[in-house]
Order: sequence, then C-alpha cells, then structure tokens
Amino acid sequence: MSKTKPAPLPPGTAVGSYRIIRKLAAGGFGIVYLAEDSQRRMVAVKEYLPSTLAERTQGELCPRVKAEKQALYRLGLKSFFEEGRALAQIDHPSVVSVLDFFREHETVYMVMNYLQGDTLQDFIVTARDLNREKIFRESTIRSLFDEILRGLRIVHQNKTLHLDIKPGNIFVTSDNRAVLLDFGAAREVLNKEGNFTRPMYTPGFAAPEMYRRNGQLGPWTDIYAIGACIYACMQGFPPHDAKQRQDNDRLAMSMSRLRNVYSDKLLEITQWCMALDADRRPQSVFALQKVLAREVERQYTRLSLGERVKMQLENLTSPRA
Repeated sequence: MSKTKPAPLPPGTAVGSYRIIRKLAAGGFGIVYLAEDSQRRMVAVKEYLPSTLAERTQGELCPRVKAEKQALYRLGLKSFFEEGRALAQIDHPSVVSVLDFFREHETVYMVMNYLQGDTLQDFIVTARDLNREKIFRESTIRSLFDEILRGLRIVHQNKTLHLDIKPGNIFVTSDNRAVLLDFGAAREVLNKEGNFTRPMYTPGFAAPEMYRRNGQLGPWTDIYAIGACIYACMQGFPPHDAKQRQDNDRLAMSMSRLRNVYSDKLLEITQWCMALDADRRPQSVFALQKVLAREVERQYTRLSLGERVKMQLENLTSPRA
C-alpha cells in the first residue's frame, strides 16, 4: 500500500478533449476534477486511481503500479470502465449523467454533468447543529427518497447496483433535484478480489453481505443503504456498522428514541430496509416505493414513563447512534 495518496493532475492538464481546472474531491478509489470541454462548458471528470494500488508523484500523468498489483489494478479499471458504459445508458434526473468515458494515461476517465448544490450529508450536519427535535420533517424525507428511489429503480432495471449509497453520495442541486452520485462497482470488485484487511466501506451504510467474500449482492443491498440514509436523516448520525449490529443490535433501541417524533410507519419502513437478514428486506425498489409513497393517516406511538426512563439510562451508558 502506498504511504501517500497519488498526486492529482495539475490545473491545465489535458485529458481527452477536456482541460482540468481544479481538484474537486479525492477518495480511496479516484479523484474528481472540475474541467471544461472544448465548448468551455463545465463538467466533472472522475479518474480511476485507487490509492491502495497506484502511485503518482506531482507532475506525472500516468499512475505507477507495482508488478504484483497490476492484475488487480486492471480488474478494477475494467469494472470502472464497464460502470461508465452502463451509466451512460441511463437518462434520469435522479442519476448523475455520464457524458463520456475513455482510456488515457493508463487509466480511465468518466465525464459527468457538473452539479451545483450540496450533499445530503452537508444538510444533515447543518440541521443537526441546530439542535431541533426533528432533523428533517417527515414530508421532506419521504419526498427526497421518493426521488432517489425513482432513479435507483432505473439503475437496477439496467442490471447495475450502486453499492455505495450514503448521504455524501446523494446530491441536492441548487434547482432542488436529488441526484445519486459516485457508484461503487469498481470499489466492490477490489474489495472482493484484493483481500484487503479493512473493506473500504462507509461505516453504517454498507449491508452485512458486503463484508462477506461470497455475499449475495442484489437490489436488497442498496435498499439497506437507503434505510441507513433515512435513519441518518431522522437521527442526524449514521447507524451502527452492520458488523457491530450482528454482535449487538441496538437498532430497535435507537429507533425508539424517534417514536412520537416520526410516524410509526416511517420507523417501521426504516427497520424493514435495515434488516440484517437480506431476505427480510424489500427485495426490489418497487416494493419499497409502494409502501413509502402510500398515503395513510400518520400514527405516532407515545413512549410510556418506563420507556422514557429506560431510554435516559441508555443515553447515559452508551454513545448516541
């Protein structure tokens, strides 16, 4: 594993028919740049550059990959390229638009619409810091995830999984659209094939089966992450990691804090999505959409005195989830 992260391409670098303006973000599997095309329109360009496999110093264009890591690097590169090809076929306002993808400098670049706005994670942190009883109104949560599920359903119909849904990968644009970003197909391939001691998942949002080498992934895997995102929108914090939950599942206790704040039905849906057993979750986005969109009178269960006392004791003896 490289000790330092690969250096980003400097401003002014040409990749394909695009010119890099500046780095927007960097993660364990790539770097995202703001760039402009030949018509001087702004685009986002994502470069496949896994920091566990590749090195690059300032001023270099091509990644350097050690011989023993070449096969894994190329496997991830192939998956990243195929992901770009699949996403380019999807035209939906709630899924990031892939405009172009190409090989150059011994890696792959994916060109996407440049969106302006903030991530759902940014909104959660801002709302949480206001110290209100509700992080978001229930109507806001339902409306937001209705949009996201419409896009995710199209993704699944195109035989693609997202595999990295989290508030940081849900973007709320300045014109009030919710958009899924940063799919994780290449990340999943490298996790399964690379024998990494620590899978590179965001704690709290990855389903249990993603931690098993031969775990059966499907729509239910993304649905677990949707439930975790809804939870974060209600609590202001991510849920406990799935591996922790398998040892000591405190989800029901965490959810009980939200009774009489959010409707019983929304709490039930969230727990349904986050079932540790994949067979007990919704098996399709459509199944979840039907329940989430159902207009029924909202019912709220008030906590008994005993439950309130128990919850206060729980707050004193454990960190907030």
